[in-house]
Amino acid sequence: MALRELNSLERFLGLKKPNKYSTQGGKKVPVLQNNNGPALIGLVTIASHLVHEAQRPELLGDSAEQRAVVQQWLEHRVTRLDNSSKEEVKVILKDLNQYLEDKVYLAGNDFTLADILMYYGIHHIVVELAVQEKERYLNITRWFDHIQHYPGVRHHLPPVVVLRNRVYPSGHH
Repeated sequence: MALRELNSLERFLGLKKPNKYSTQGGKKVPVLQNNNGPALIGLVTIASHLVHEAQRPELLGDSAEQRAVVQQWLEHRVTRLDNSSKEEVKVILKDLNQYLEDKVYLAGNDFTLADILMYYGIHHIVVELAVQEKERYLNITRWFDHIQHYPGVRHHLPPVVVLRNRVYPSGHH
């Protein structure tokens, strides 16, 4: 999964020459063999490198505080969200929904790498949510729909219908 995410991120960033990736270990941690130095290991490390390569530093945050928030969410993605149990997912969704209550994006009012990687990481969970669950996690649903429609983000993932049309009763779709 991480390799597809990195390829989609490259396309989003407009990087012309695709990188060659491999994986290591049972968890299939992505590895980028860098011509200019040692191999880069890990989703967050490689994604941050790609953002620097594309000269898009705003995606890592414009201020020291925003950079810290972006790093926090990137860390959250790989340490809490990835490989979490169904019970852990419920807690993660509840916490994320509460966090997004007064925010447009994860790092406040600016779209960042944290939004991209959390979107990629949570996509398979949101796809499986019933309509009632999507309504229970309204802030996640709003954020998710916003990110999936952000130009160039949703390369390898199918679109997700996030809310049913409230004009018609549920039996008339």
